[in-house]
Parts: sequence; C-alpha cells; structure tokens
Amino acid sequence: MFASVVECQSQTGRSEQVGNKLNNNVLPFLQKQPGFVDFLILSDQTDPERLLCISFWISQEDADEYNSQRYYAITDMLKPLLESPATLKTFEVNASTAHRIAIDRAA
Repeated sequence: MFASVVECQSQTGRSEQVGNKLNNNVLPFLQKQPGFVDFLILSDQTDPERLLCISFWISQEDADEYNSQRYYAITDMLKPLLESPATLKTFEVNASTAHRIAIDRAA
C-alpha cells in the first residue's frame, strides 16, 4: 500500500473552509478513483491553518495515477483558500493497524 501526503497552509481564518472542501468535494472524488483505500485529514494543534491530508492507495501505480492526473485539479480547487501551494510526497506504507497491514522485516 502507498500513501500520498499533502501538506497545505490555509489563509488565516480559512482552515474550516478548506476542511469542508476536503470533506465535501475531495473525499467523494477520491472514493471514485481506482485503488483508493482511505483518506485522513490532520490539523496541527499549534498552527490551526496547517493541514496534512493522507490518501492511501492499493498500489504505487494507483498513487502515481492520482498524483499525476488528478492531484492538480484538487489543488486548483483549493488554491483560492491556501496561503501557499500545497506540497505532495508519496510513501510506501510499511505497517498499518487500521488497514491490517504488516510487512515482514527480514533480519
């Protein structure tokens, strides 16, 4: 499984609007994408304008497809509410109790 991690900084006082767009527009869109597993929105307790969004994908190909074909449509929708452009990084998921994934580590 793979995770795409997006970090964004909303404009002052706009984090709730960004969160609403993520819940109401982005999540339903992601749920229709091939290989989509789950989506988390994390807010920073010390900086309420900072959000991390983590989407989980079955394969790297699914994550790459989303990143190259659909990510920019989503960030364009959020752009008017963001202080600066969002950043995107992709990671391989090594373990997840929420998804019942455990990767055997050879010693």
